[in-house]
Order: sequence, then structure tokens, then C-alpha cells
Amino acid sequence: MEPGPPGSSGPVEPGPCLSGQRGADHAASASLQSAAGTEPGRHSLAVAAVLPAGGCGERMGVPTPKQFCPILERPLISYTLQALERVCWIKDIVVAVTGENMEVMKSIIQKYQHKRISLVEAGVTRHRSIFSGLKALAEDQLNSKLSKPEVVIIHDAVRPFVEEDVLLKVVTAAKEHGAAGAIRPLVSTVISPSADGCLDHSLERARHRASEMPQAFLFDVIYEAYQQCTDYDLEFGTECLQLALKYCRTKAKLVEGSPDLWKVTYKRDLYAAESIIKEIISQETCVVMDSKEDNKHVGHLLEEVLKSELNHVKVTSEALCHAGRHLQQIILDQCYNFVCVNVMTSDFQETQKLLSMLEESNLSILYPVVVVSVHFLDFKLVPPSQKMENLMQIKEFSKKVKERNILLYGLLISYPQDEQKLQESLRQGAIIIASLVKERNSGLIGQLLIA
Repeated sequence: MEPGPPGSSGPVEPGPCLSGQRGADHAASASLQSAAGTEPGRHSLAVAAVLPAGGCGERMGVPTPKQFCPILERPLISYTLQALERVCWIKDIVVAVTGENMEVMKSIIQKYQHKRISLVEAGVTRHRSIFSGLKALAEDQLNSKLSKPEVVIIHDAVRPFVEEDVLLKVVTAAKEHGAAGAIRPLVSTVISPSADGCLDHSLERARHRASEMPQAFLFDVIYEAYQQCTDYDLEFGTECLQLALKYCRTKAKLVEGSPDLWKVTYKRDLYAAESIIKEIISQETCVVMDSKEDNKHVGHLLEEVLKSELNHVKVTSEALCHAGRHLQQIILDQCYNFVCVNVMTSDFQETQKLLSMLEESNLSILYPVVVVSVHFLDFKLVPPSQKMENLMQIKEFSKKVKERNILLYGLLISYPQDEQKLQESLRQGAIIIASLVKERNSGLIGQLLIA
């Protein structure tokens, strides 16, 4: 068993909860302490998690195992680890990976600065991989930081949208019943074919449920079950709850799960997962402008148009002052979209200040950060050739910050002009900004768009 490599200075936070349930974190932690019969600050229920990640992704139809397939240039398993890391009461996370992917997994842990992760070598089947993870938690190994938990969560490496709420429910139920698992209604009717390929019988869909992840167990129950189960179970079995029932006579409590528990199985699921992640990280946009009075006016006009056009998105504004304390707080709160307003200037001075702050924050470790550098220029005061020459510097800036996962775009709006024309230009600019934030189009990075 190998501990994950330590990271450098971590990102500002583990990132946004992909299920959109960020506000439930403290309540869930308090509920778990209550369920364990403890008070905050005292000994709480010891919980660990095991993630089998040794599959080859045969159904995905791609050479890369699906848990390592990239979504927004970041491996899928990293999103799942992030979802578990956000849960402060999960003490240890054990990931079972094949020997050939051990170094790949170590590099993922280091690059995305995951914490509380330990690695074990996976078996040739799902059950054998889970057993390897349980052994690492059960055995006292030299130099190991792991200790046997009271409850262990078993989850899939390719279910990145798990919520803390459902983790809490299965852990609490496992504490009481010995085992618990998330379930969902069946989408399709299940049938049993005969040996000659004809229908033998079908199941009544309303009476059956689909078994999902996560599942949770009293550690002693599931570990004993794996120790007793046959080679046939280890080779061909897929249901952990059944092992607890078969070998420990423990009837699992079934917990209704949310629609977010779906598993990335096919190639099309990668696109669906990417779409969900983009939607979540595009829910807030910050308009950044300098603090001069004449510059704030048009910047606030743009902010108001953005609020009107993006009525489902939170739009805030901040001054890019020397201290930048308010803006730093917005960064700490994990806003991944910034509109930097440059008024009456043809350089990137304000944008460069913002980019420097973002690079120092490490915000872009987990998700790509969008920066739209907006320039309001008076064509009558600055020769077009000089203006365009200066603004084309954006290509060089964009190449540099792309290495830090920051996506820089340029947007040019003519100013001043009459009120009606200005409002239309602002509206067109807002539409362009909305598209850049939502799509995060890498093909437009470094381009100067005109509204």
C-alpha cells in the first residue's frame, strides 16, 4: 500500500460541489456527529472510503481506462476524489489501481493536489480490488497512516457527482443496520432470456430497484464477508450488499439516491459529464474594473446588461484596487469566470493585474478559469492600426496563462457612441461573454472578438 504523493501549496479550496449542494457541508457533518452519538470537538465516527479503479473501460470503447479519460483536460477520477475530499468526516480514501497505472494515479494526486489518498494495487476483478482496499484499512502496516474505520464507504471511481447528503444517509444507515446502499428506480424493464435466446420471464419493474453507489458498511461486517466469500464470488460477483447478506446475514438498508448518482460508462457519458461540469462552474461571473469614476460608469453599464442577459447567473462586480481584498475573497469563494473592463486604454494593464492574482491563487488547478478582457475604445482618439496592434498582444498573454489553465479571450467594443448604439453593443458583448463562459471554447483562446 502506497500513500499518495504530497502536493505543493493547495488550491484555495477543493472546488465547487459538482452536485450544487455546497451549503449542506456543515449540516451534514453535524448530523453525522449526532448519529455517532458524539458532540462537535469530541471523537466522531471513524469513516473511510474505498474506490476500486482498476477497470479497463471495455464498454467505453477507447484505449484509455474510463477513470482516466479527460473531462476539461482533467481525469474523471480526479472529480470523484474531489467529491469525497470535500466531505471532512471521511478520514481516509483508498484507491485501488492496477500496477501499470500506479504512476499515472500518483501524478494525478500530485497535479491536482488531492489529500487523504492512499493507493493499493487492484485485483483482476472489481471484488478483488475492493478486497485489496479493505485489507489496507484492516492491517497495521509499517509507516502506514491508515487505521481501521468503524464504517467504510465503497464508491465507484466513475461516479463524480455524488453528494455529501447521500453519503451521510448511507453511512448513518450502515451504522444502524450494518450495511446500506443507494438505489434508484429502474428505467427499463429487466427480462431473463432462455438458453435459446427467447424470453423466459420478466420482472415487475415497480417492485425492483437499481443498485447504485455509494454503499456503506460496518467495517467488520464487510471485511468478514470478503474473507469468507468464494473464488467464484470474487471472480464473477458485482454486488457488495449481497456478500454482506450471504456471509454475515446482514440485511442492507436501502436508501433512495438522487439522479446525480449515474455512472460514466459509455463515451457519450463523458460529453454529458462535461456539460454538467461546465454548467455548474458557469453559475457566477465577476466583472472587474478599475476604481476611477469615469471608468466605472461604462463598466457598470456592462454589468447591468450582463445581469439582464444572464438572469440565471450570479453577476457581481469588484474594483481592481491595489489591495484587492474583496476580489481575493471572490476568488476564494470559487468564482471561475471574470470579465475585466479596460476603458479608454489599448493595453492589458488591468487584465494583467487580474491574471497575476489568479495565477497566485491556484484557483485554476481544478477547473479552467475564463477571463474575458473587454476593451472600450474611442476610434476617433486612437488610430485603428495602433489600437489593433496593441490589442493583438492578447495572443501572447493567452499562450502563457493557458499553461496555468486560464482561458483568456479578448472583446472589443467601440466607445463613446450614442446611448442606443452603446446599449446594443453592450448587449452583443454580453451574448459573446455568456457563450465564452458556458462553452469554454479553446479554439477562441487569444482571439479578439468584436461586439
